Amino acid sequence: MAADVAVPARPYEPSALRRWGRFRVVAWYALMTGLVVVTLFPFYWMVVSSLKTEAELFELQPTLIPTNPSVGFYERLITGTPFMRYFLNSTIVSLVTTGLVIVVATFAAYSLARFKFRGREPFALSMLVGQMFPSVLLAIPIFVILSQIGLLDSFVGLVMAYVTFALPFCTWMLRGHFMNVPLELEEAAMIDGATRLGAMVRITLPLAAPGIAATAILGFLLAWNEYLFAAVLINRDELKTLPVGLSGYISPWFVDYGVLMAGSVMASVPVIVFFVLVQRYIISGLTSGAVKG
Repeated sequence: MAADVAVPARPYEPSALRRWGRFRVVAWYALMTGLVVVTLFPFYWMVVSSLKTEAELFELQPTLIPTNPSVGFYERLITGTPFMRYFLNSTIVSLVTTGLVIVVATFAAYSLARFKFRGREPFALSMLVGQMFPSVLLAIPIFVILSQIGLLDSFVGLVMAYVTFALPFCTWMLRGHFMNVPLELEEAAMIDGATRLGAMVRITLPLAAPGIAATAILGFLLAWNEYLFAAVLINRDELKTLPVGLSGYISPWFVDYGVLMAGSVMASVPVIVFFVLVQRYIISGLTSGAVKG
């Protein structure tokens, strides 16, 4: 037999399919990078504008980086305007609204997920139907009701309006998280002597904690960013929330851009920090509730 002849190995040449796959990956990352830049640029411009001086802010040739960074607008905002009062008002209203919504929505969502009764599904769907209507349609009826019961121009009336608007969505969202918790775990706990409420508190709520956290964050953001109800239901300046208070820096004759940018940055920072701290709960909570419900 003839001796085997060694054939020299050819240099590696990627196939057209492999090259196309690499091109798609590069194009995908380029597209995502562009979207991130477009999304974050308004916030970057807001921060940069708040750190400029008055003269640099109104230059004809805008600069992407402040040549002489200054915190003058922040000093004017804190010392010359009632911004900190607006900030405190928004904090109080948002936290109280979130707490009430989570408590009520937790029990409502649990009953819709665990108890079978006639009309359960139509009732659950009716909550989503209510979210289809814009909030401006509810502003006047809520204004009339709160005026008749003497809760107009108060934190109590504003919180009631926010709870009314946020409760259906939060209930629907929590229902999906509770339905993802196996019923057998609660039944096993009740066999061991736990009551229905005890099984709910000790078994279901800890397992649904990421979903509850995500729902609480959404409820907090709804109250923190809401403008219409706060503008319609609150008249006294000392009770105004941040969105309404910041709008006061805009008038038909003058817009204080520097102070407005500084106030917008300070209003955004707490929400951003909160998101960074609990982002893993948001991701797991949103995805776990997307399967059922």
